Parts: sequence; C-alpha cells; structure tokens
Amino acid sequence: MECCESRLLTSRRSLLLGGAAFAAWAYVPKFARAGDGRDPRLIAVILRGALDGLATVAPVGDPDYAALHGSIALSASGPHPSVMLDSFFALHPSMPEFARMYKDKQAAVVHAVATPYRDRSHFDGQDVLESGFAGPGRVQSGWLNRALQALPQGERVSGALAVGPTTPLVLRGPAATVGWAPVALPQADDDTAMRLIELYRHRDPTLAEALTQGLALEKTAQGGDMKAKPGGGAPAQMRNVARGAAKVMAADDGPRIAALAFDGWDTHANEGGPVGRLANLLSGLDGALAEFESGLGAHWRDTVVVVATEFGRTARINGTEGTDHGTGTIALLAGGAVKGGRVITDWPTLKEASLYEGRDLAPTTDLRAVIKGVLADHLGLSARVLADAVFPDSGMVKPMQGLIA
Repeated sequence: MECCESRLLTSRRSLLLGGAAFAAWAYVPKFARAGDGRDPRLIAVILRGALDGLATVAPVGDPDYAALHGSIALSASGPHPSVMLDSFFALHPSMPEFARMYKDKQAAVVHAVATPYRDRSHFDGQDVLESGFAGPGRVQSGWLNRALQALPQGERVSGALAVGPTTPLVLRGPAATVGWAPVALPQADDDTAMRLIELYRHRDPTLAEALTQGLALEKTAQGGDMKAKPGGGAPAQMRNVARGAAKVMAADDGPRIAALAFDGWDTHANEGGPVGRLANLLSGLDGALAEFESGLGAHWRDTVVVVATEFGRTARINGTEGTDHGTGTIALLAGGAVKGGRVITDWPTLKEASLYEGRDLAPTTDLRAVIKGVLADHLGLSARVLADAVFPDSGMVKPMQGLIA
C-alpha cells in the first residue's frame, strides 16, 4: 500500500506534463573540454518514497541484522544469494549491473547516510533532500539549480528536457538566470499534444513553447525504440527514461547536468526480500544505471550519477512484512569518474542501544557532505559557494574527500 502523503501535491503545469521526472541544464559549462580534456556530466537520481538501505546494501556481517529484518533479510547463500561487496556488506541480487560497476571500481556506496531532516514526513523529507536546506518549506529552488548558477556559463546547447509528475525541486529555480527550462516530454499522442500547445499558445506562451520543444525532443530521445513494452511496469519505465536521457546527454550539443525522480519506494507492506516488490524496483534502478552507461558511451568516463532518497526505513520489519519510515539509509554513486569499489561508512551497528530513537539505522554521514564532495571535485565548486549558496548555512558540513577518481 502506498503512503498517501508520498503523492506530492502537483501544480496545474505538473498535471499537464505527466510522466516520470527528468530535467536537464541547457548550457555547457566553460570548464567542459578544458585543458585536461574533461567534459563532465552529472546526473542526480531521486528515489521518492524512502529507500530501505538495509535491504539494498545489507550489513550481513552485523550480528543483529538478520533478526531485525526477519523474513526480508538478505543472505549470501540460498536460492537468491546477495552479492558480497566486501566481508561485511552484501548487495541486493536484483542489481547485477551495479555489482559489475562496483567490481570495476566505477560505483560506490555511502551507508548510514541521511539529510539533516529527522522527522518522517515524505513531503517534508523530499523538500529537504531536494532544496538543500536543513529544514522544510524554506524555498522553491533546489540545490542543483543553485549549483548551476555558480558555474560559469558557456555556449548554449540543446533545450532542456523534463518528463515528470513534477520537475524535481532539486533543479527548480530562476530559469532566466541559469539558462535552463523544464520542457515536457508529452505522454499523449501527437494530436493531443498539439491541442494542448494550441490551447496554451495565447494563455501561457512559456508553457506552450516548452510543450513544443518537448514534443520534438521526445522524437529525438525515443529514436524509434524507446516505447515501453506492455506490462513492463515501473522497471521498464525507469530504463526507458534513462535511455532517453542518456541519448540526449550524449550529444555534443546536449545538456551536461540532469535530474530524474522515480516514485514508488514506500514499502510499508510486502516489501519482499531477494524477490518481491523492492526487488522489482531495484531491478529498474539497476537497468537505468546500465542505460546511462551504454547510452553515454565514451562520455561515461566523465560521468557521476548520484542516487539519493529522502530518508531510510526502520531496521525492524513490521507486521505486514514491510518497513516503516526511518532515518539512516544509503546513497549510491556510479560512473566512470567515480572512485569506486568501496562501501564508505562510519558504521553505527544495529545494536538496540545504537538505533536512532530505538528503531532506525543511526545516520553517521550527512548526505550534504557526499553531494558537496561530488560538486567540488567533479564540477569545481568552492567550499564557500557550497556552504553559502548551494547548501545554505552548512559550513559545518565539510565536502567528503576522494569520491572522484
């Protein structure tokens, strides 16, 4: 059952745009194709609904893990064994592509991580995650949008692309200042899309122009083989959106920075262990990462994908073999620019006395430190800009070092 609150409020425009969220920046930063030959790309993937980090990267070496996670606990043996990342942590078996990237040192895990938010509201948690502020309800712009404003603008490239129930808050902000605009990827047939365009041509010219560009970009991104096959469900949708995004971003005149959001990670009941509902979702995420890698081609070597969620889930399963809203979770990094092959954590243990409020994995790493580390070493943003503008009032949170190869 979905938690009702996780269905975010949508604006009139959001309802019109429909789909799964994707947005991108429309300028090539001036550091692209610099003297070192780098042409960096950054993709932020938001998992809305709160990911069970203990079920995705399981601390099988912790003596308290199996009892807490009960029937959905992962194991390195049995009919659906997890993949041992090291002697302590095991990866969910539905993520073989991430396991391969990890082995190739192009993927890493940050465990026991959380935003500064400590309550359990999806709406407020997502606001904190995407806005970059320490508390909810502060602004209507996101940390990635503010990071873009701090980058030197280069040449104009292709129009930005957005497919969404909402354009992710992480990329919302003053488009005129940054130089990007959310563009719909219409989910209806061409005739319906054209009627929407005509309807808003006089009432809302900006939206009409976005719809027009989106219709053209849809044909480019889909390239004749992007349509989801019937019955594919959420995993197929994740892969399809990632495939289209990668195709647009791989172009020399394509966007370099993007954000996607995938819904449906609220696993209160029947979460499943190595197989089941969560396994199905993780398979889609794993496929999306593989689509980024294959679609970006040679640009993968200069790419970082950051996967984050608003908070974790309880360490102990509930009576419906699911998990409730928690605190500590994981962040995933993937891409050729990632210094991978590591699970990075200050592990707090799952002893009863160590659980946050007696129920959650205790967070020992601030998610802002992880994102700051990527923005500093991958895009060259200064610690001052990160502390003052991107994540305001976060000077005490230092960028994590050594995340970029």
